[in-house]
Amino acid sequence: MADLQKWDVEDTRFWESEGKKIATRNLWISIPSLLCGFAVWLYWGIITVQMLNLGFPFAQSELFTLTAIAGLTGATLRIPSSFFIRLCGGRNTIFFTTALLMIPAVGTGIALQDKNTPLWVFQALALLSGFGGGNFASSMSNISFFFPKKQQGLALGLNAGLGNFGVTTMQILIPLVMTFGLFGGDSMILENTSGTLIGKIPAGSETWIHNAGYIWLVLLIPLAFAGWFGMNNIRSQEVSPDLPNTVVSFGMIAGMLLIGFVTAAVGLWLLLPESANGSGFGVPKEIVMVLVIGSTVFWLKMLPGAIGTSLTRQYKIFNNPHTWVMSVIYTMTFGSFIGFAASFPLAIKVIFGYQHIMVDGVMTHDTINVNGPSALMYAWMGPFIGALIRPVGGWIADKLGGAMVTQICSVVMVASALGVAYYMKAAYNSATPEEFFLPFFLLFLVLFAATGIGNGSTFRTIAMVFPKEQAGPVLGWTSAVAAYGAFYIPKVIGEQITATTPEVALIGFAAFYAVCIGINWWFYLRKNRAETLVHCPNCGKDFAPKKDDEFYNP
Repeated sequence: MADLQKWDVEDTRFWESEGKKIATRNLWISIPSLLCGFAVWLYWGIITVQMLNLGFPFAQSELFTLTAIAGLTGATLRIPSSFFIRLCGGRNTIFFTTALLMIPAVGTGIALQDKNTPLWVFQALALLSGFGGGNFASSMSNISFFFPKKQQGLALGLNAGLGNFGVTTMQILIPLVMTFGLFGGDSMILENTSGTLIGKIPAGSETWIHNAGYIWLVLLIPLAFAGWFGMNNIRSQEVSPDLPNTVVSFGMIAGMLLIGFVTAAVGLWLLLPESANGSGFGVPKEIVMVLVIGSTVFWLKMLPGAIGTSLTRQYKIFNNPHTWVMSVIYTMTFGSFIGFAASFPLAIKVIFGYQHIMVDGVMTHDTINVNGPSALMYAWMGPFIGALIRPVGGWIADKLGGAMVTQICSVVMVASALGVAYYMKAAYNSATPEEFFLPFFLLFLVLFAATGIGNGSTFRTIAMVFPKEQAGPVLGWTSAVAAYGAFYIPKVIGEQITATTPEVALIGFAAFYAVCIGINWWFYLRKNRAETLVHCPNCGKDFAPKKDDEFYNP
């Protein structure tokens, strides 16, 4: 029952009689599995805030490295994950990668029980949290094969949008479960004010921070069983034609993930200072990203046997210029969403949780602001809106066209990012930064909403532009490139906060969004784009294939 030999969802009769029921079941197991992946990947954004409140002996800059480490690793693991479905099958992949999330969850729970746990242990656990980031690529690739093109905007929007709710779920659930001894163990005493969804928690209160790791086992264990017994591998020629046995599939997945871990770890070592267990070479983050991506792609290609042969076929996506165009545009939308989700809580804490006052002629930023907002009360709202609205973005794009919806979102992102930059600057130079929190927060919510709609519209464009065999790997690849936002944005914001100019980060992001407006217009919206798009008389849609692509039939 796990393997489907026949699968033709473009055949209306097959879809209505068999395909729809099977596809829906796989989708509703995929969504919560992906949700847990996002939660484990990005929970360092919340955990580090509470570590700061509890007085763990780490500098703010060292805590920012944990979110950056998880971000870089999760993005890198998306590269091999983009190709898992064809090599190993959807059911095998989703089950195994979901089960792997239990490793960092348990490790985090253990490490957080002791303030004296060294920084390198937390960094290793942040590295392992990257499992959750990588899962997005394989999950989206898998779901793209289960639904017909005309329904992919909504299906991919639901999978990604509700999967993105892992960020919101985590940001609400973790602060709540830390307030009581759900899993036993000793409590710790808050040195600074904390909070939950429903209000502030005063200093001196007990907290059980280790619950932040253990709570995910409650979901991951039943989800692993659901994936194994409820999902399917598709053995059709376009999906997984040469599927090996289950043990071999797991071994292939593990080996390809190991390559991603090694390249990410080397990149992090080159990047981080000696004080944070790095090389101290200070290699620029942009160069590190290029080196990590390039070396991961290269070493995957060097794998022997069926893996290398299959990847040679799938790497044809890199010959299509639209692969690179969509990678840039999706970096604007999803890269911004995931990067802001990772950095939003700690940014609120650092900018508004401290007074910025002159002491002996020097501006200082380390006096606790008792009137500051609780990051744990507000941080969840941005990712919540971005995730909630993503399926709506896919649905609107099905009606109006993905490129047009993306263009409107891009303009909104430029305006809202500049607005956030203005209020960031004002707050970081004020003894009463809380006065600027409301406009800062509202504009950030607009920014999150625009990224969410843009996420849905961009994936709809990919589903239309690429032939079926390439669409899955392209979805995975673009999501991998975009996911580096979870590394890059916290790193940039952390650096600019250290430089006392946090607004510069948002101004730089706005400039990038403006460039994306031009790229999207040039390739998909301008009137003289006949050489870019072709019109299919069969379905009435505009596509951007080469004439030798299998589905282009004038």
